[in-house]
Amino acid sequence: MVEILKQEVVVITGASAGVGRATARAFARRGAKLGLIARGIEGLDAAKRDVEELGGQAIVISCDVADAKAVEQAAEQTEAAFGPIDIWINAAFAGVMAPFLEVSPEDYKRVTEVTYLGQVYGTMAAVKRMTLRNRGTVVLVGSALAYRGIPLQSAYCGAKHAIQGFQDSLRSELLHARSKVHVSMVQLPAVNTPQFDWIKTTLPRKPKPASPPYQPEVAADAIYYAAHSRRKSVVVGFPTLKAIWGDHLFSSLLDRYLARTAFKGQQDRETIEPGRQNNLYQPVPGDHGAHGRFDRIARKRSLQLLLDKNRLILGTAATLLVALALDRWMNRDEEAGVLQRRNWPEFRR
Repeated sequence: MVEILKQEVVVITGASAGVGRATARAFARRGAKLGLIARGIEGLDAAKRDVEELGGQAIVISCDVADAKAVEQAAEQTEAAFGPIDIWINAAFAGVMAPFLEVSPEDYKRVTEVTYLGQVYGTMAAVKRMTLRNRGTVVLVGSALAYRGIPLQSAYCGAKHAIQGFQDSLRSELLHARSKVHVSMVQLPAVNTPQFDWIKTTLPRKPKPASPPYQPEVAADAIYYAAHSRRKSVVVGFPTLKAIWGDHLFSSLLDRYLARTAFKGQQDRETIEPGRQNNLYQPVPGDHGAHGRFDRIARKRSLQLLLDKNRLILGTAATLLVALALDRWMNRDEEAGVLQRRNWPEFRR
């Protein structure tokens, strides 16, 4: 079991809202010292208040993760305030919900810079420091869509696929160097965050998750676990498992299924109001919190994650059950023989 430091120094990108905001709260409950990174200062200030109310400490750094120099400076500020960074969590992302030909080259570039390169730049800033001390963990926040792309989110899906390949390459390099720096990736299902209210879109109706979402606290729990378990990958929710295995086994069938269902399935009944703001290039003003508008249908727990976190115990129990069943099967002939002898006349009194 990995030792958990009492006062970890943790950097979280995308900390002003959604999964990043919920993750900041999860670490604050354990007394962490947090460097909170995002663009929107109102959300950052509110996140800082959350952290302090829960017993942690925080500094806020307004930073666009697509700017490598700004990310490096944010790492410097965090270490100047709290000391060496123990954990770096890349939770920031951006997206566009639109058919491929309705996404401009500029928007494609922006989604890639934030969602993919933002994680690369954060990892660079973290790993260059962690390797000097030969300790530390980077958590990449991935998605079921890192394995199975869906219509209307080609830019986001491509970026998440890129992160998956990036992690494989970096982990191999760290293993080659016999480094104790660890890189984990958390594969999330749809999550009930404010993203559906501010994502850029050309759709006529309000965007929604393709399947019932999970609450951001479920994602935060998985990220906290990934930061301390030294697992390569942590998968959250059966929908994520279905996406991963479905693509491995029935990729072409999934193409056809999503072609029929995913366009309508990612749009609400309500039309988009005029003047709706999006956060692709500038943050939407205000404090938006961790939750989106789908609290009524969002799942508060993940049985799959619970099983995954306790798979050693479950594996041991399963092994014992198999061993007992095998022992019973191997001795069935002997037991049958004893019963048979008891019924022979010469054994009756």
